[in-house]
Amino acid sequence: MSAIKKTFASKLLEVKAIKLQPGNPFTWASGWKSPFYCDNRKTLSFPQLRDFVKLELCHAIQENFPEAEAVAGVATGAIAQGALVADELSLPFAYVRSKPKDHGMENLIEGELQPGAKVVVVEDLISTGGSSLKAVEALRKHGCEVVGMVASYTYGFPVAEKAFAEAGVKLITLTDYEHVVAQAAETGYIAAGDIAVLNEWRQNPSEWKREA
Repeated sequence: MSAIKKTFASKLLEVKAIKLQPGNPFTWASGWKSPFYCDNRKTLSFPQLRDFVKLELCHAIQENFPEAEAVAGVATGAIAQGALVADELSLPFAYVRSKPKDHGMENLIEGELQPGAKVVVVEDLISTGGSSLKAVEALRKHGCEVVGMVASYTYGFPVAEKAFAEAGVKLITLTDYEHVVAQAAETGYIAAGDIAVLNEWRQNPSEWKREA
């Protein structure tokens, strides 16, 4: 898997999916500030890269969760990736909203998933893990058995690793923060000064530039 992580990290850099803004940090849904952002949804715009992600996610599922009977994507970032994966594997597909619709059927889960179905969840990116595990909770409440989760990228924060362990969810990712930063430094995508900023942020990401 480490070879895939390095390869995919290089591909993300090639399409400029990695953004660095130390002076104008990004704000995540969790409220954390970050000088670093991985916009791996850009992979959808490049046919060959889109196909690479689809096939590698499929391989990850076949290798780690062969018992999966259905695929669920996490809205909104992983809807497209999840649908592509489900199509390749010829499995049913549904997606999980962050909250129920406020009109119509007021669905939280869109699509048809039978209670008792063994479901693998597809996510695009893992930061703190909060939104991803909310989707898992929704699927479990629906009566599904979540066999695991695959994602394109993870920041690898201890808080997320702890949350996934406590929820009993095995997570497999195509690449991660360490591989992306290593490739970015090796290729000159980021400068030495950028690495210093990133190291400072990684030491305490939940408090970094909270006053900003």
